[in-house]
This record gives sequence, C-alpha cells and structure tokens, in this order.
Amino acid sequence: MGKSRHQVVDLRTGRLHVTTEPGRVPLHRLLGFASRINSKRGFLLVSKVLGKHYPVLPRTMAWSYRALARKLLDQTDFSAPSLWVGMAETATGLGYGVFESAYNLGVRGALFMQTTRYHLAGCDRLAFIEEHSHATDFFLYYPEDEKDRAAFLNARQLVLIDDEISTGATFARLIAAYRAVNPRLEKVIIVSLVNFASPEHRHRLEASAGIPVQWVSLLAGQLRFEPVDTDQEQFRDNTINVAGNGLCKRDILAWPGRLGMDRPVRFSDLNVAGLLVFLPARPDNRPILVLGTGECNPPAYLLGRSLERLGYRVIVQATTRSPIFPEGAIASRIQFTDNYQDDIDNFLYNVDADDFSLIVACHETPLVPGNTSRGTDFIGLLKQLNAVGAQFSYQNNNAELHFYRP
Repeated sequence: MGKSRHQVVDLRTGRLHVTTEPGRVPLHRLLGFASRINSKRGFLLVSKVLGKHYPVLPRTMAWSYRALARKLLDQTDFSAPSLWVGMAETATGLGYGVFESAYNLGVRGALFMQTTRYHLAGCDRLAFIEEHSHATDFFLYYPEDEKDRAAFLNARQLVLIDDEISTGATFARLIAAYRAVNPRLEKVIIVSLVNFASPEHRHRLEASAGIPVQWVSLLAGQLRFEPVDTDQEQFRDNTINVAGNGLCKRDILAWPGRLGMDRPVRFSDLNVAGLLVFLPARPDNRPILVLGTGECNPPAYLLGRSLERLGYRVIVQATTRSPIFPEGAIASRIQFTDNYQDDIDNFLYNVDADDFSLIVACHETPLVPGNTSRGTDFIGLLKQLNAVGAQFSYQNNNAELHFYRP
C-alpha cells in the first residue's frame, strides 16, 4: 500500500491543499490548477486529459474514457437497463466518451444523455442546480423518442459522469429529481476522473440517495481551500450572463445527446476526408488543433481521433463559458461572444494560433453574427484564428461535418 500525498498550490484567490490517495495515475498527469473568476469557488482543477481548458492528444482522451469504462465494467453488471448522464458543460465530452467506450466493450440496453443549459420548448425536463458554478441553472430533458423515453423512465442503474467531484451536492439533487420519476431505480454509479468528495460528503449523498451508490474514479483524495483574506466579491466577473436570452434553442442544437442516444455517433471516412483539402500544401510539423464548442465537445474528439488514425498530429480543446484568471495551468485566454445567440461571453484558453498548422472549430449551431458590440463574436474568433469551420449535423443516425472557410 502506498502513502497519501499532500500538495499545496498557491493561487491569487487563495491556497489550495490537495491530498491524494494512493493510485495508479499520479496527480500531475491528471490535473493542473488555476483561479476561477468566481466569488463562490476560487479555484479550478484544470484537467490534462479532458480536452477542455488544456490541450490534449485525442489518444489521451481515449485512454481516459477506456480506463474509466473498464474500471466501471469490472465492478458492475450492466445486464439491466441503464441511463448514462454527462454533466454540462465541462463533462459532456467525457460522459459521451465513457458511454462510447462502454458500448464498444459490449454494454447494451444503455441510454446516454447530457444535461444542458439551454431551453428546449415543449420538452419535459428535470431541473436542478450546481451551486458552485457561475451558471447554476441546467436541465435534464426527457427523450422524445418513445423507446428512449421508456428507457429513461425505467432504467435500473443511473451512471452519472463528471470530470471532478468536490461535494457531490449537485448529484444528490439530480438523483432525488430522477428517483421521483423513476422509482424502479436500483443503483447509482458516480464516475469521475478525480473524486475529492470527503467521507462526510460521500456519506451524506449515499444517505440521501436511499439506494446503493458506487464511486468510480482514476484518482481520489480531498481538497481544502483557504481563500485570500479579503473581499471575495473582487473575484466576481460582472460580465457573466448565466441566463442567456431565455429563448428556445431547439432549432440550432444539432448534437443528439440532450434528448438521448442509444449508440455512439459514427462519421464516415469520406466525411473526414473533406477536411484534408484545407491542409497546408507544404509539409508542416505543427499539429492540427480541433476545437469543440461549449456543450458540443464530442464531435471535436471524434474528428481528432479520425485524423490521428490517419497519421496526423492532433490536439483537442474546447471553448467554455467558465471565466478563469490566466495563471498556473492557464497560460492565456481569448474572449468572444458565444455561437448560441445568447450574447454570453465565452473563452478559449491556452491557444496560440501560430502553434498549429491548421485550426478546425467544430460547432453545432448556424453561423450567425453576434448581437453584441463588446468585441469578437464566434465568426470573428474563427477569422482571428484563421480556422476552418466544421458544422455538425445529425439526421436519421447519420452524422456529418460540413467544412468551410469563413
């Protein structure tokens, strides 16, 4: 048995104490640290395998998905129907990736969904909140497909997937809301890259769930944060817009995860080949950067993985709503308004366009100019990065990326 390890991280918002239990994957391989611009929670765990705030190889992302799926399947029998939920926005890609890996390892009778910040008119939903987030309202919708809806309402096991667990309070609220509509649920499995919920928090969640709860992670431990001795309101970002414009976004959301999917998405090789005409004519040793956008992260991973298999060097990242100070694991940030017609500030971290031979931005939304006078919109971001756009579409189980130069 190994020993627990303790690390102290000094941030502008305070001092973070990190204690990790013995494990096969060291902390430095999974995480870096930064300061949130958030008066509720002053630190951010910056994943080095998630492909969100930090540049990651697609094969590293695939490794993390497989590692969690295998660990989960080693401990759990999935012969009964199951519901798998990825948490918006950060873990939507992770949730899908773990589901895809489990499917490839033989799991059937499983439905994948993700929570979302967006309003879909006419769809029933469970609503709950994430207290430490800068954007607290998000939803889990009921599937519209009759078969998927039946699977949603009758699952025997609920798999909740997030990048990191700090208290588990959000999951406790989701479990309570879901059990109210599915009293047949028998077990909850909480899956994360890292789990820093204390024994007290775990016991509290398990007691409130009222059914067995299983925890699966690559690394576990505990966190203790000491805020700087000053007014935390100085760390509030006054530009944050958590509500958007409140309009239905159904017509501009193409990724199917919000309303349920019972199998992974597949792109044809012919579709991926459509990107190759945009590659530089002369050989370039710099990698290709593939970006996801907001809650729509899986297409970037899938494209990156396809390019990697073709022999290209590839990095994957994504844009995000989360405002973070440039320090620690965050070297730089680019700010722009979102591509979801909400006029919400979004960010892209740790990206220098000169480091890449080509940048491809995968998005599900139409390319519509922003309504803001505050600076760069999503179209402006693509032009600033000299990026190729890749709009995702999905109809009749057929996934496509449509490449263009704005």
